[in-house]
Amino acid sequence: MASHSAAPHASPSAPPWIFMVLIVPFGLVGGFLGVALAYELKQAGISAAAIAGLIALSYVPNTWKFLWAPLVDLSWTRRHWYLASTLVTGLGMVSMAWFSRDALHWGALTVVMLITNVTSTVSGMAVDSLMAHSTADEEKGRAAGWFQAGNLGGGALGGGLALWLVQDWQVSVLASGWVMAALCVLSCVPLLFLPEPAKTPHESRAAHASVLARFKGVLWGLWGDLWSVIASRSGLLALIVCFLPIGSGAVSNLWSVMAGDWHASANTVALVNGGLGGLASAAGCLLGGWVCDRLERKTAYCLFGLLQVVLAVVMALAPKSETSFIVLASAYNVAVGMAYAGFSALVLEVIGRGAAATKYNIMASLSNVPIGYVTWIDGQAYDRWGMATMLNVEAGIGVLGLLVFAGALLVVRSRSHAKALGATAA
Repeated sequence: MASHSAAPHASPSAPPWIFMVLIVPFGLVGGFLGVALAYELKQAGISAAAIAGLIALSYVPNTWKFLWAPLVDLSWTRRHWYLASTLVTGLGMVSMAWFSRDALHWGALTVVMLITNVTSTVSGMAVDSLMAHSTADEEKGRAAGWFQAGNLGGGALGGGLALWLVQDWQVSVLASGWVMAALCVLSCVPLLFLPEPAKTPHESRAAHASVLARFKGVLWGLWGDLWSVIASRSGLLALIVCFLPIGSGAVSNLWSVMAGDWHASANTVALVNGGLGGLASAAGCLLGGWVCDRLERKTAYCLFGLLQVVLAVVMALAPKSETSFIVLASAYNVAVGMAYAGFSALVLEVIGRGAAATKYNIMASLSNVPIGYVTWIDGQAYDRWGMATMLNVEAGIGVLGLLVFAGALLVVRSRSHAKALGATAA
């Protein structure tokens, strides 16, 4: 009986690579701003602190995106939300390029950047939901790996390709923005092969209710689902991890700013942030996922954060040459990919089922807090003390985050142990 009733609502399993393509626009925005526009703004005389502040501000929508996440579930379809938000994101990058031409449009650039990042979060939410509903259980690990590879690869593509076009092909920044918009359009093509997931019985019943009733139902269901996560030891630790600067990869947001310290050309910056950077990050995603299947996931995530600390110190001490920049920046990009895969694996482990897409977005929102504030701190440190000190500050912040998490882990485990002893004694 159960099998028969569930069959009409089952969605066909989608090939995992589709989610790599669909998530590309989400990554393009960050890469375009953090690499191509950052490089052009630096050449125009904008300070590193101002550029880092703009990049840090771009993480604000990603920090608060859980507030508008229910819209994707309450109205329209996931495919329609993806199509509309992705097209607006593409036009947003064109507008960002237009307003980045000189410092006089800094205010307009900031506003357009925030709007574009908001629309890109909606695009990402639609992909999260499509992936959760259109992937077979036995393929969800592979889908998550492709998903993160597309996210980081999209960032590398948005930065490296745009900068390469501007520097080598001598096209305008505005023209590079139109190329980014074209990539957003191409990313919509997989929707032709991905039908809208079938409605569950609960969704079918809710479709006949008022919008207010559906909204209340989503909120109450979400609160119960979230509380079940927070009340668990693993869920509480995952929330703590989200706020801590472990594996933030903030240095990778400033490759363009520090390129001159390494005597690196624009082509080298494009290489590190583009094709080579994308391959390194994607390899890190796959490697990190492999490690997470063989180690306790919180331990694996902390190891990935420690690897970033070590690489930051090595970069501070290494000879400042273009070759060193390519090798060490690529190694750091691998570590960033590993940390992203580790975070996804950790979150997927603790959120379980239920409102999985919304819970994932809440965790992802929180995880953007340390990326934003560490990027801002790095920019301030670079302007005041130079690149070497900035890298050491980054490493110190990472060590502090690991120590805080170790302390939280000891406290949570000791309380759980004491509670278990009390229950045994009773």
